[in-house]
Amino acid sequence: MFNLGNFLSLSTFGESHGIAFGGIINNFPAGLDVDLDAVQHQLDRRKPGQSTIVTQRKESDTVKFLSGIFEGKTTGTPIGFIIENDNQKSKDYEHLSTAYRPSHADFTYDQKFGIRDYRGGGKSSARETVNWVVAGSLAKQLLPKTVEITAYVSSVGEIFCEKPYQDLDFSNIDSNDVRCPDSETAEKMISKIKEIKKEGNTIGGTITCVIKNLPVGIGEPVFGKLQAELAKAMLSINAAKGFEYGSGFFGARMTGKEHNDLFNEDFTTKTNLSGGIQGGISNGMDIYFRVAFKPVATILRPQESIDKDGNPLILEGKGRHDPCVLPRAVPIVESLASFVLADLFLVNRMRRI
Repeated sequence: MFNLGNFLSLSTFGESHGIAFGGIINNFPAGLDVDLDAVQHQLDRRKPGQSTIVTQRKESDTVKFLSGIFEGKTTGTPIGFIIENDNQKSKDYEHLSTAYRPSHADFTYDQKFGIRDYRGGGKSSARETVNWVVAGSLAKQLLPKTVEITAYVSSVGEIFCEKPYQDLDFSNIDSNDVRCPDSETAEKMISKIKEIKKEGNTIGGTITCVIKNLPVGIGEPVFGKLQAELAKAMLSINAAKGFEYGSGFFGARMTGKEHNDLFNEDFTTKTNLSGGIQGGISNGMDIYFRVAFKPVATILRPQESIDKDGNPLILEGKGRHDPCVLPRAVPIVESLASFVLADLFLVNRMRRI
């Protein structure tokens, strides 16, 4: 498997119904005072069973560090960690041992490896993201304390938070189950997810992430562009289908005169359609991007499908599944953004004396 990161790197292991998930972080600098509570807090925001609109699998998601941290400080050696699985119900997946779920990774894993762990999706399970949250939460602590990385649910299906992020109070994000900072929109989103869940169906949407106070100069000129590294990380998330930053696809409808961000005398810009990134490098303005997520592939209602021999069958999902991934994906987006920024921050630091 490939690693996440360029200099700061993460490799992971584990399956949904195995003993544990875990990872190894390499090239983490020595001497950093680690806030372990901050890491666990992000894991708690991601874990299942936290509300009625997410999967009811019950996991403590408690991280155990095996190496690389001594007396509260990083040692400079590889940081190893595990998160044990506590609440597997493998029997819920026995009907999938030879069947392929539509729009799931069952078929492609079988074709690539010739074998797959069908219990909860094995490695293709979104439970893999516990590893990314641990790594990202640690990496966030490498960045200047002034850097703020905040994600929130900006749409569910056809329900959009219409307010620009500048008009939102981010302290309200965790005040509701869907993690949308606009309370009126959040109520509509929650009602929609409950309606979809009752039907045995699933629904998608978008998450917006805002990065404030990132120093100028983060990101590489060609293949390590900041937006490219962010996009790679975000599109690695299960169910992610699209990424846009700044003006995004809307910018394709504009002229250069409309789109150009004119300078102020202090080197800030009058507008920020660039999304805080120019030439692949941060320019000191807010970085903002949006990630689109598809509906979860496993639905609790009958669907036509086939088995591994091509025989038709009727398949109906069983077990505990998210009707919408968005609420639990918010800390995943924040953590991956943190890891990307910390990685490029370290690369940038090595380039200058």
